[in-house]
Amino acid sequence: MNWQSAEVLSNLDKIILNEGYGCEAEITIGDTVPTITSMAEKGEPDIAPEAWIDLLPDVVKKGTEEGRIIKVGSPLPDGGVQGWWIPKYFADAHPDIKTIPDMLKHPELFPDPEDPSKGAIFNGPQGWGGTVVTSQLYKAFDAEKAGFKLVDTGSAAGLDGSIAKAYEGKKAWVGYYWAPTALIGKYPMVKLEYGVAEDAAEWKRCITVADCPDPKPSAWPVDTIVTLVAKPFSEKAGPEVMDYLNKRSWSNDTVSKLMAWMTDNQASGEEGAKHFLEENEDVWTKWVTPEAAEKIKAAL
Repeated sequence: MNWQSAEVLSNLDKIILNEGYGCEAEITIGDTVPTITSMAEKGEPDIAPEAWIDLLPDVVKKGTEEGRIIKVGSPLPDGGVQGWWIPKYFADAHPDIKTIPDMLKHPELFPDPEDPSKGAIFNGPQGWGGTVVTSQLYKAFDAEKAGFKLVDTGSAAGLDGSIAKAYEGKKAWVGYYWAPTALIGKYPMVKLEYGVAEDAAEWKRCITVADCPDPKPSAWPVDTIVTLVAKPFSEKAGPEVMDYLNKRSWSNDTVSKLMAWMTDNQASGEEGAKHFLEENEDVWTKWVTPEAAEKIKAAL
């Protein structure tokens, strides 16, 4: 897939399968919708290492029910986490601010750069699903009435830049982001809780619909991330390879830090995978057979 955590994971799988298990794996470029659809319909590619399946629930359900694809384990058991975040140093200094309603009581702590009499909530660029949801939650939680403005950062770079700038000056910041990401690996952030339960019906009815006028508060659901394997591959791969794919998983914190290293060093997915294998033997050796572990270490 064309994002960093999926790129490094596919390279990790390639090295481990080739060096540890004698496979002849190669990487093909894909994206969520075409890859999962192709696996469900044609049984190829063999593996989608990091599939965000909540984006295509019907295709995944049909593919698994018809026995064309199998879900094996989760590379990211923490899930894909989206929401409103504050810098860790700010959270440590303000232990009373744990939820969005807590934060909304204090616009004075998050002054808008353009108008310091108001608080600022930074949003993502137009066209992102998370930007729509943030705009709707801004309405749902009555943030305007609480004295906050919603700031359009204009681009991914603008959003990242606003966080980097806050960090450099140890200033307060609140806004939309997600994990795992290189940015959160570099700049530790704490996600605010919602102070309300997740409401799946409301999420579908209004919070994800840009022009819905009356959203109600809801927690942001965690995205389910699994590894998908095409049925024909699962039958020829053998139990040891399937066992590896079931076991291999890393925390959002681990992969965020790895992505931060890759970004700082302008490293490719392959270089990131090798760096992980060299630095985290205690983690990955638990995923593979002892024989495979020896072969992989020798190859490094």
